[in-house]
Amino acid sequence: MVDEALARSFEGIGADYDRYRPGFPSTAADSIVPRHVDVALDLGAGTGKFTEHLMSRANRVIAVEPSVAMLDVLREKLPAVDSLEGNAEQIPVADAAVDVVAVAQAFHWFDRVPACAEIARVLKPEGTLGLLWNRSDPACSWDHAASRVIHPAVGEADETTSTAEELPGFRFDRLESFRWVERVTRADYLARWSTVSTFLIADPPAKAAMTAAIEGILDADATTGGRESFDLPHLTDVFLYTRA
Repeated sequence: MVDEALARSFEGIGADYDRYRPGFPSTAADSIVPRHVDVALDLGAGTGKFTEHLMSRANRVIAVEPSVAMLDVLREKLPAVDSLEGNAEQIPVADAAVDVVAVAQAFHWFDRVPACAEIARVLKPEGTLGLLWNRSDPACSWDHAASRVIHPAVGEADETTSTAEELPGFRFDRLESFRWVERVTRADYLARWSTVSTFLIADPPAKAAMTAAIEGILDADATTGGRESFDLPHLTDVFLYTRA
């Protein structure tokens, strides 16, 4: 069951989300769209962080996103994209209209069964569905520790991607993972955590405590302590499916 308060927490932070959240490696886009296609759909597109990777890979790119604040940022950045307000359970796209559907950092917010039915409806026969998520590199102890501060309910094994298992109407093809590194400032790293749903819905004292805890983690680690910028490793997991 999707937590509606968490899901709706992003509605007013379009600009901050776009500025502080990480993007995605081009290799992840290559795995979902290895060849040029006619129409690609980015579902739950947010501010277009993955949408921009589709621009050179499709003749037409459609972005569907429920948050107007997010869409406003996407439309300003990517005016050539057909950007539509909508959600995964009622996609405002015709039947069998797209070759590829990509869902970046969003599938766990969907109502899984109706969303899968809608995705299957808009995909052409044998069309591709790609679900992708960024996650902390387990080898980066300080980023992992910061993640546990913001997500205390998440166990050692992050189960966010468990929503990607055995999708109705789809044949699972493979999982691909990509390691990449981002140079980030300390200030931007701290601000990034302020765009996470559990932080957004917390009260002011809880937010202050989370920020102080992450600052303490950065101060204590030899690779980040006293530094204004540092390398942040990421893993991007891509789950690939074919419409059954």
